Amino acid sequence: MIKTLKQIAELKKSPVKKVIDRRILEFKKAGKGSSDEIFKELCFCLLTANSTAQRCLEVQAKVGDGFLNLSENKLQKVLQRCGARFHTKRANYIALAQKRKNELEKLMKKLSESELRDWLVENIKGLGWKEASHFLRNIGYKDSAIIDFHIIDILEKEKLIKRPKTLNEKNYLQMEKVLRKVGERAGLNLAELDLYLWYLETGTVLK
Repeated sequence: MIKTLKQIAELKKSPVKKVIDRRILEFKKAGKGSSDEIFKELCFCLLTANSTAQRCLEVQAKVGDGFLNLSENKLQKVLQRCGARFHTKRANYIALAQKRKNELEKLMKKLSESELRDWLVENIKGLGWKEASHFLRNIGYKDSAIIDFHIIDILEKEKLIKRPKTLNEKNYLQMEKVLRKVGERAGLNLAELDLYLWYLETGTVLK
């Protein structure tokens, strides 16, 4: 992991650090927003599986408050028009999530980050471990790793893991422990670490 830690250390001395610090503050602010804004962030994360972050940002901006109250049929048409991938399936996920919106709002006040992620994965159809972690990070939580195959590539190259055949709960949580140790060595929490690793892979800092 020496190469990646050195790269992160260099980035922390560069203008990239200010960009990442600002993005972390934006996430914290988002978590203090209205329940409607938080739910729209959940919908953004429901769109992200097998899609690009940039495309989902564009769809999120176009749909806006439609995430809150459009019927499944109308959502499907709007998502299709906006260019969302798998628009039929995603419309179903969002329509089902609408029914849990109030429950989510209450649980966010009661559950720990780990407990809340477990609930999301279990109760919000379409949210796997990665997407649930992504949602939590985007509303200010700091101890959930967003693990996709870009991250797995880095860990494998650094010989920290063997590439799993499937990304199930057991594998996900094991890799999260590895990333947490990497973050500790880099002086970063998992939310910060994800942004640095994403920048190393893509040259961008998105949400």
